[in-house]
Amino acid sequence: ENPKCSEDSVYPAKPDSEYGWEKLFSERLYIAYMRNHHITVRIARFHNIFGPECSWRDNREKAPAAICRKVAEAEDGGSIEIWGDGKQTRSFLYVGECVEGIRRLMESDFSGPLNIGSEEMVSIDELAGMIIGISGKTLSINHAPGPMGVRGRNSDNRLIRKTLGWEPSLKLIDGLRETYAWIAEQVRAEREADSVRNRL
Repeated sequence: ENPKCSEDSVYPAKPDSEYGWEKLFSERLYIAYMRNHHITVRIARFHNIFGPECSWRDNREKAPAAICRKVAEAEDGGSIEIWGDGKQTRSFLYVGECVEGIRRLMESDFSGPLNIGSEEMVSIDELAGMIIGISGKTLSINHAPGPMGVRGRNSDNRLIRKTLGWEPSLKLIDGLRETYAWIAEQVRAEREADSVRNRL
């Protein structure tokens, strides 16, 4: 019910999977090396990075890429499938903004942890609606049982504003336009390759 993720909210820690423990343990390890071996460390916590050149069909893709692929593959007038009720919320950060955040963090004297993410929170249904709108297609959404993760999660950017005097500002819709165009081209190229193989 409280999707804001401030950097200090992770302790006391209770991750719901080994993936969460892996991230927290890594941070503790880096901090120990900084303290004991005087190694310069910067710790960033990324929030759902997406964009062209991302994973889009290997079961590792983030929601924007997965939905872009489903929309690109769907016939106009058809439908796409979304896991859960579509009301789970997330924020997503375009890869170019992530790179800028990393650059600024690396050039600072702040060790972290520091969120690098967007505060523009959307539901998964809203995300799908944006991508469908970009595509120009008329598609319906079918909700199906499947993993949903936590109910809500959103980057809290108070600390990045305070420490770096900056935060990501690109609107989600603008990053989605770039990502959809790239993934739609991958889908088109894949279909053409399949067509050629079938003719041989």
